Amino acid sequence: MDFSVVAVAREDDSPVDEPLRVAALADRLGYREVWAGEGPTWDAFVLAAALGRVTGRATLTAGPVPVSVRDPYSLARGAASVAAVTGGRPIGVALGTSSRRVVEGVHGLPRTRPAAVLEETAGTVRALLHAEPGEPVVVGSPFRRRLPPPGGPLTVAAFGDRAIATAAAHADRMLLDVVSPEQVRELRGKLDAAAERAGRPRPALAAWLPAAVDPAPESLTQVLGGIAGYLTVPGYREVFAEAGFGAAVDLAAAGADRAALVRALPAAAAATVGLVGDLDAVRARIDDYARAGLDEIALVPATDGDPAGERTLTALRPA
Repeated sequence: MDFSVVAVAREDDSPVDEPLRVAALADRLGYREVWAGEGPTWDAFVLAAALGRVTGRATLTAGPVPVSVRDPYSLARGAASVAAVTGGRPIGVALGTSSRRVVEGVHGLPRTRPAAVLEETAGTVRALLHAEPGEPVVVGSPFRRRLPPPGGPLTVAAFGDRAIATAAAHADRMLLDVVSPEQVRELRGKLDAAAERAGRPRPALAAWLPAAVDPAPESLTQVLGGIAGYLTVPGYREVFAEAGFGAAVDLAAAGADRAALVRALPAAAAATVGLVGDLDAVRARIDDYARAGLDEIALVPATDGDPAGERTLTALRPA
């Protein structure tokens, strides 16, 4: 199992500069890759450039970036720009469809044909990521590329069948977010089949998973707050209902806010789709994910009650 670290994933109440501390610690502990997620607070490429200043070795991946808010050239240029200002280290790009709440509610742009836009964008970005200096910046343009290719992987965040097909056809890696081992097993099967249809080697399969080793109460609350946003999402709500958290699922469907949902979720819910508990329990859960077919765990460390996720990242540091 490979391990990487997510410096920032979804919006919460953590200090806005906490991702810099998480990344610096992950690099110091020897993690090979750090992800710079994008959301209402952080632009993924700006954050990746900042992470490059506080890390020395780790590969950086920007995103997932919503494909409805940036054109393919901007995505490839962003990665090449970050590579150029961070000493030429590999920079990856992760793509996703995001949600209507983000695309329309934050960016004010329509989220139409998201699966089709993901497919179109992934194919174009893959080609642009490998363009060499001197080539047109895009086909037919009089402008020539001046920056070397960024050298990192193309990742596609996927859950539905069309997004999985896009990942199989174009990506080096497919990303899942907040999933159980049972979901991994099902989605790994779909990815295997899609890669066979596409005539390509199967992309690596990674998952962002909340992680808290020997969690403080504040850490548990932070993890549960992240889970709360998934209680109304098809494919996730069923997992939580089957795990015995149907009351919280019903509350979410009725429009309860995050604070109410966190109060309704028992601590055990945190371990349903993540790595939460003492070290032995977490290692056993890692084995469950490995048996289900996961190639890489991207740790999303809880930082409330554990600044920079130091306790968790140290306990799970690469051998």
